[in-house]
Amino acid sequence: MLGKIILLVEDNPDHQDLVQRALRKEGVPHLCVAVKDVEEAMDFVHAKGAWEERDRKLTPALVLVDLKLARSHGHEVLRALRKDPLTKHIPAVVLTSSVEERDVAASYEAGANGYVRKEIDFDEFGRSLRSVANYWLDVNVAPEVILNVN
Repeated sequence: MLGKIILLVEDNPDHQDLVQRALRKEGVPHLCVAVKDVEEAMDFVHAKGAWEERDRKLTPALVLVDLKLARSHGHEVLRALRKDPLTKHIPAVVLTSSVEERDVAASYEAGANGYVRKEIDFDEFGRSLRSVANYWLDVNVAPEVILNVN
């Protein structure tokens, strides 16, 4: 049985696959669902659009956000998460190749809980992802989110 839901906001299908393979290889027991932008992320959270058939009670427990999205910027995703009462407490970690200090600072300003640089080595990348998932999903104590399903 899969554990909690990790929502990956990444527009590159190859990078989506890389993250999902790395999590599986590292034995992370949580389901990773990939979306490509802020609109799809919020549709997933609220079970709208392409996601209207999913169980609304299954809210993501962690969001991984790439900064360089084609249709939007990762900071838009972070701001949307923090503005929404349903998602404002969900941990959101930036997962990016950017080494720019201004990107780090702007990510935290937009509401990130963490900032992780993508490793070039696949095994190191997998270990980093396992550490992120382990901390936010297994070690950290998060508030319970109660959905009012109408």
